Amino acid sequence: MKRHWLAALTLSFAAGHAEASDTLRCGSQLISLGDRSSEVLQKCGEPVSRDVLGYKRSANRREEFQVEEWTYGPSNGMYQYLRFEGNRLRQKRGH
Repeated sequence: MKRHWLAALTLSFAAGHAEASDTLRCGSQLISLGDRSSEVLQKCGEPVSRDVLGYKRSANRREEFQVEEWTYGPSNGMYQYLRFEGNRLRQKRGH
């Protein structure tokens, strides 16, 4: 019985951690990986900076799309870096 409870607790923690890593709080709003840049701008406001990092080809190599990084912060001494590929939020990291 203890093993079953421990396994359920571990899975619950892992699921919560995965969900938390896919979302970011902007004030009272949440943004998630896959959100459009316009949604992020509406929820989080204007970033401190926007940097065009280059362009990336699609998997079928027929399209190119812009890769951009937005910087927010500092908030509690940390900056948040959001990477957009083709106007979709693909990655977030904090420092």
